[in-house]
Amino acid sequence: MVDDTTSTATPAADSSLIDTAVETASDALDVALAESKSFLSKAQETLANAAGTAMNTVKEHPIASAGIAAGAAAAVAGAAYRASKLLSGDTADDDGATKG
Repeated sequence: MVDDTTSTATPAADSSLIDTAVETASDALDVALAESKSFLSKAQETLANAAGTAMNTVKEHPIASAGIAAGAAAAVAGAAYRASKLLSGDTADDDGATKG
């Protein structure tokens, strides 16, 4: 008895199926590229509008804007200081007392 299950011949239908899959994947890639360009364009426009709005607000309310910026800077500085203390393993407070 001859075992014909190990034949390496590829039927024409398999080639057609592969060509269809490649074409479908190519079409999907084209759609994805177009949509990503559209998304990036919208994101860029939104960020430009937000930056313009922020600049106008700073121009209209410079003192309040300076206060907000100073508060944000203090918060970031405080967090960075505390993080550096935690990473260095320092367990003493500023007054020298050890925390329990």
